Amino acid sequence: MEAASQKTFYKKVLVVDDNPTDRFIAKKMIEKCSFAQETILCESAQQALEYLIALEDEPDALPDFIFLDISMPGMDGYEFLEQYATFPEVIKAKCIILMLTTSLHPDDIERAQSNPLVIRFINKPISRDKLEMISNDFPAEN
Repeated sequence: MEAASQKTFYKKVLVVDDNPTDRFIAKKMIEKCSFAQETILCESAQQALEYLIALEDEPDALPDFIFLDISMPGMDGYEFLEQYATFPEVIKAKCIILMLTTSLHPDDIERAQSNPLVIRFINKPISRDKLEMISNDFPAEN
């Protein structure tokens, strides 16, 4: 990956996905591509919200990116976004949210793209090409 050869990887990525296989693939791909120094995995939206709010007083410890699954039991990705929208600006300003899904349903795509908190809609699984596209669009600030 071009970003890795230039050592322009990110500090931290948060992956929020209820599917253990998808979390595993995301973590391995992020590591293999040297996309981030650290990958945090959350199996639920609620767990991710708790993780983020706990870092309110430590903005440097917040993730650069949140890879957020749409379809999860309990609280889905859209409900996560509703809660996240109420968070302090220090958190929202630091984290770039990318929605992940296996759905190609036009309603899901439109809903994700219409949310101002969501920067991009990405089909699973996370791949080298997708990470490279992200790193090209959002250069690391190292």
